[in-house]
Amino acid sequence: MTCTMHKQYKCVSPTDDVSVKTENGPQRKKYRYVRKEGNCDIVFRHVPEEWLLFVTDIFTTLVEIRWRVMFLIFALSYILSWLFFGILFWVIALAHGDIKDETTNPCVYEVRSFTAAFLFSLETQTTIGYGFRGMSENCMIAIIIVTIQDVISCFIDTFVIGIVVAKMASARKRAQTVGFSNCAVINLRDGYLCLSWRVGDFRRHHLVEGTACAQIVRSTMHATGKVDITYEDLVIQQRDITLVTPTTIFHRIEPGSPLYKMSLIDLRKADFELVVSFTYTDDSTGMLHQTRTSYTPAEILWGQLFQEMIRVGRRHYRVDYNLFNHTAKVLVPEVSKQSPPVPPTHPTLSYSVGKPTVASR
Repeated sequence: MTCTMHKQYKCVSPTDDVSVKTENGPQRKKYRYVRKEGNCDIVFRHVPEEWLLFVTDIFTTLVEIRWRVMFLIFALSYILSWLFFGILFWVIALAHGDIKDETTNPCVYEVRSFTAAFLFSLETQTTIGYGFRGMSENCMIAIIIVTIQDVISCFIDTFVIGIVVAKMASARKRAQTVGFSNCAVINLRDGYLCLSWRVGDFRRHHLVEGTACAQIVRSTMHATGKVDITYEDLVIQQRDITLVTPTTIFHRIEPGSPLYKMSLIDLRKADFELVVSFTYTDDSTGMLHQTRTSYTPAEILWGQLFQEMIRVGRRHYRVDYNLFNHTAKVLVPEVSKQSPPVPPTHPTLSYSVGKPTVASR
């Protein structure tokens, strides 16, 4: 496509070489505030009473840890409980004389060693019941220990099942099926220059409703090492979305916008991060989820437009997700704030008494 419009409009490619001069020379590479997958690139250190906070909210801690760590903790909880109550039954048998004298009426049948006591503890807590070992009426303390073990076993099973179900139904897993485009674009929309990005749901079961948000995050590092982080909200048109098909979310660059009066050169030199999020309710579970990502100035393409993904078929609409991240060049002004174009001047002839003269209009 050739650019034949007014000179204030231009086609810009993301691979075009735009020279940018910096006064202080090359700057140190800055890390993302929010990664592309949505995780915050922040590490907390020297948190007061950090372990106490994790232990106090043990349920959330176990939901957030990795699967292999969770399986290790649950396996240890069962094994240690079997071992603990096995030691108690072995001590009871030892104190009652069941180990030394096999002719006495035992507290627990067929428990004459530590191994037998451990197996009885395991069979009791897992309700296996092989039929060889069992309680007798001779020791009230052993009956009390068995009762306590059964109650604790119910608590452990309930806790394990609850953690596994909560971890499998975690909002982070559902958030992975709602994605943003790899880049954001700037183009004209209804006569206004707009910053836009695309969001889509990759599952067949769609969302009930959702709300889009966007912020400009700037970090300033002083010579003393102090870091200031500022946040500027972007006004989004039609922020409440029912995400049935992929939707393009846009912010109009007008007076009051942090991007107002910004040119292509300013964008290439800018040092900020566009953090976008989409908070929604799942139709299947009714749970609230949020998906996040971020765009650096290098990932904001000036003069690009997302290609259409939706086609009308004979019986239904068709969405081609191969075009989710595809863009095309469009004509846009090089500066977000442009004055109206001035009509060009053309020489005309005006006649007076005598000979013709040339005038401009």
